[in-house]
Amino acid sequence: MTTTSKNPEMIEHPIVFYDGVCVLCNSFVDKVINADSRGIFRFAPLQGDTARAMLPPLPDDPSGWSVVYLDAEGVRTASDASLEIARRLGGWWTPLTWCRIMPRGLRDFVYRFIARHRYRTFGERDTCTLLTPDQQARILP
Repeated sequence: MTTTSKNPEMIEHPIVFYDGVCVLCNSFVDKVINADSRGIFRFAPLQGDTARAMLPPLPDDPSGWSVVYLDAEGVRTASDASLEIARRLGGWWTPLTWCRIMPRGLRDFVYRFIARHRYRTFGERDTCTLLTPDQQARILP
C-alpha cells in the first residue's frame, strides 16, 4: 500500500490507521495515545469511513494490512510507519528509530511476519478500550 492519499497536504494532524479488530494493533494505539501528551496524532481504524475516504482500497486478506501513517508528506506503511510514529513521539520511543539503520527489506520482512500471525498469536477484539474524552476525540470514524 504505497499510493498516496487524496490531499495529504490538507492534513492538520498525522493520522495513524490501524486494524481495529487486532489486539496487537489496538495495544500499539493505546500505548501511542497515552504517550502522545502533545496530542500530535489522530487515529482511525482501517475498517472505518476515514480510511475508505483517504486511503487506497485495502487487500481483501487482513494479513496483508499494515499500520498506515499519513501526514502532509504522504503515506508511510509497515516498519516505516511505526518508526515515524516513534520518531514523532520522541522521548523513550527514540531508541526504536535506530532500527532505520537496518535495510527496509529486512525490517518489513519481520513486520510482515508478525502481521501475518497477529490474529493467531494475539487475538481479535470486538470491544473498544475505554478512553478519556480527550483521547476519544482523537479517534476518527
